[in-house]
Formats: sequence, structure tokens, C-alpha cells
Amino acid sequence: MRPVDQRVLVVIPALNEEESVADVVRDVRDAYPAADCLVLDDGSTDRTGARAREAGAEVLRLPFNLGVGGAMRAGYRFAVDHGYGIVVQVDADGQHDPASIPELIAALARADLVIGARFAGRGDYGVRGPRRWAMRVLSIVISRVARTELSDVTSGFKAAGPAAVDLFAVEFPAEYLGDTVEALVIASRAGLTIRQTPVEMRRRQAGEPSHGPVKAAVYLVRACVAFSLAMLRPRAKAGGRA
Repeated sequence: MRPVDQRVLVVIPALNEEESVADVVRDVRDAYPAADCLVLDDGSTDRTGARAREAGAEVLRLPFNLGVGGAMRAGYRFAVDHGYGIVVQVDADGQHDPASIPELIAALARADLVIGARFAGRGDYGVRGPRRWAMRVLSIVISRVARTELSDVTSGFKAAGPAAVDLFAVEFPAEYLGDTVEALVIASRAGLTIRQTPVEMRRRQAGEPSHGPVKAAVYLVRACVAFSLAMLRPRAKAGGRA
């Protein structure tokens, strides 16, 4: 079945993003009207869930904060339980441009998992310091594991086809960086095909970035730990739907 024939679920993990989540939901609905939108309210203490529901999204309220990985596993399980063939992950802070969703979905015609790559020639998004060095090292290493060139392995803007949705509903990791680095390794070792397509990032609409100077200093160590954990996991088996 072609990507355009699959039911699409856009999943938005959100923690205390009441200032931006409604705009993100509306932008998703404008960019891809055929998709359904699910906001995973990851233990927010503000009106994130209410604002998302008012904007037209279905909201799954998690009882406590699971982190992006734990929230996304819940999203993939929701997708499988409700018959969705494609899951697109979009951040709630407004940096991911939903206008790129059709391109990500179209790229699933040649891949099981498509990354929206921030450093692939579109836009002027950049990262400096230890975090950027870590990204470069990880891109080289994971490109070898995936047997394809990947320039942005920490992007949270992704589209998963049926085989990846089925795999991640069971195997999606909840650890730090699990939703990016570890998930790519798990998918690669399960035999899934990973590709990337360039996307342009937008300015964060509200809140503070998750990586300050102190966190950036330890990013490389934590990223290496995430990669090591992924390589130590038993190989997962990808089922997938036709």
C-alpha cells in the first residue's frame, strides 16, 4: 500500500507547552488535513491538554511524566490499536514546521523511517560546541550501522511507516535520547530502511530550549551511553503490515 493510502497519525509529545501547542495543532491540520492529530500530554502541570483539545486534537493524558521516549511509545501503541499505518512525530514547541509533513510521508515510498534532517542543506539552523561535535560523531557512527548517509540522527521530526510503527509500538526506548539515537539503531538492526529528507526549522514559539550550556557539556557522554545501550539490546524483529 502506498504511503498516501495509509491512515496518518501526527503525534505531538508535550510537557507544559500551553503557549505553543494549539498553534502547532492548527498548523498540522492546515499542512495535512487528512491526518489525525494526537497530543500526548506528558504529565503537564499547565493547560497544555486543554489548549490542544480546543485546537482540535485528540489528547492522551499520561498520568506522570514519562519523557519523550515513553510518551512516543504510548503514541505508537495508540496508532497500532487504532489502525494507523503512518506516524509522524512533531515537537510541541513549534520548531518543527508541519509544512514538511507531506514530504516526509512521500519519502516513505522508499523507506520505513524518514528523518527530517536539519543539517541537509535547507534553512540556517545550527548547533555549536560539544553538542554539535557529538552530533557529527553520532551521525558518522549511526550512518554505518544504518548503511546510509544520515546527517541528523538526533532530529525528533520523523515519519514512520507500517513496519516501523509496529516495531516501535513494542520496542521504542524510553531512555534519554532513546527517541532519536537508540530508536534509529533499533530500527536499523531490525532490518528497516532509514532515509532522510531536508527540513527547515522554525524559531521556538514559547518556553526555553531544553539544552542549556551545562547540559550541552555532558551531551556527548550521554549520547555515547544511549548508543551503547542500543547496540547491547537484542535485535528486534520487524513485523510490519503490507
